[in-house]
Amino acid sequence: MTGFRLGVVQLQVTGAKADNLSRARGLVKEAAGKGSKVVLLPECFNSPYGTSFFSSYAERIPGESTQVLSEAARENKVYLVGGSIPEEDDGKLYNSCTVFAPDGELILKHRKIHLFDIDVPGKIRFQESETLSPGDSLSVFETPFCKVGVGICYDMRFAELAQLYSRRGCQLLVYPGAFNMTTGPAHWELLQRGRALDNQVYVATASPARDETASYVAWGHSTVLIMWAERRYLADIRQQIPIAAQRRDDLYAVTSVQEGSG
Repeated sequence: MTGFRLGVVQLQVTGAKADNLSRARGLVKEAAGKGSKVVLLPECFNSPYGTSFFSSYAERIPGESTQVLSEAARENKVYLVGGSIPEEDDGKLYNSCTVFAPDGELILKHRKIHLFDIDVPGKIRFQESETLSPGDSLSVFETPFCKVGVGICYDMRFAELAQLYSRRGCQLLVYPGAFNMTTGPAHWELLQRGRALDNQVYVATASPARDETASYVAWGHSTVLIMWAERRYLADIRQQIPIAAQRRDDLYAVTSVQEGSG
């Protein structure tokens, strides 16, 4: 792994898709201007987050939003992790993250594996499965700096996914996400710390900016986490605390049933 600057974009999302795309494009340019080589956008960066919005904002891939992402990656010569957008494909809807190389080429599409279905009495009920279908593959891409594993929001709650990414050589895990005002303060940072510590990786999350007037209020607090604040290099930590070599594979294992990277 070599050093690089990661830009994490937390942006205001409104009901105007064109404005969301323009805002995202401008912030990617700003991040690149500050030296970022990899830029991460939030979950549902092009549309309001909610089951009532997914179908009306859904696009094919490639489509309007991914065209903007491709151009932004190429114009700024960055690896662009395009948060997520509602995707329509063959009559089904997905929550999908696209990744573009510095030449604008689409190199990865991750469909959210674990759908956000929760019911916290008196606080929040949300059922992505009412409109969305889950993805069925792991998603990893290579950069000159490190290997990156991709999840979307609720995917972060599943430690097995992060462990599989780590075992495939990922040094950075990225999660575009939109935790809410109930789960955000309780679990957002805690989950990131858990994934980073358990797997000796960097973890980055990008959230939409908080909008108290929205039907779904995002927690915000986009973050980049490492396991040990005063230590910068993964190789040193992995050598000094060699948990990968100390796992008891004779007693337990986490395996992937579905192979794939997109």
